[in-house]
Amino acid sequence: MSAHLLDRPIWRALRTRQSAFAVGDERALRFAPDVAPFAAARDDSAESMQALAKLVPADGYVILLQADESPRPPGTAVELTAVGVQMVLDKLVRPPASAPIQPLSEADAPEMLALATLTKPGPFLARTHLLGTFCGVKEAGKLVAMAGERMKLDGFTEVSGVCTHPDLRGRGLAALLSHKVATDILARGETSFLHAYASNAAAISVYEALGFKLRRHVVVTVLRHE
Repeated sequence: MSAHLLDRPIWRALRTRQSAFAVGDERALRFAPDVAPFAAARDDSAESMQALAKLVPADGYVILLQADESPRPPGTAVELTAVGVQMVLDKLVRPPASAPIQPLSEADAPEMLALATLTKPGPFLARTHLLGTFCGVKEAGKLVAMAGERMKLDGFTEVSGVCTHPDLRGRGLAALLSHKVATDILARGETSFLHAYASNAAAISVYEALGFKLRRHVVVTVLRHE
């Protein structure tokens, strides 16, 4: 097992605070298919890799996100591997942007899914919004930017789903909403963390300006059946 909780955040989340969304067994778990495509094994043993392979859907994929590269589970193919960054909040800094922020509810779910599908902030499916609280900015009654919570484990909550409609980028809405989510997490006595691809310099610079610091690099792996 990895020494730090955040080295295997998917496994830790599904074993603790988000066990209600878990599918699998004591060797490997994934989020329910309509919630998120993330999966994780308890460790790198052959038994755990066999259990993880069973969680890969016949007509879909799962995503691994952890500190070290995972062995390839039997019967699977690696579609993609990439380096990501895992950042943890050090000292929250308020951004200069200003806009009315609204809490988002189940009634907003279709718009949330549509915005995430358009902007691709990361996997966002029909029930992803149930993983935590989300907030957004609306203009003319339409959702144009949002941010929320995804993985939750003991003492930590992930800031995720951060996206802005292409027509409204450059106004600092992503930073504003990320700050709001991180503020609420901090108020609960938890630490905010987040993930981004290491190649996404623009996003990383936004998060650094908010007070997030690099904890470590992580490996993102997309698995499908052979």
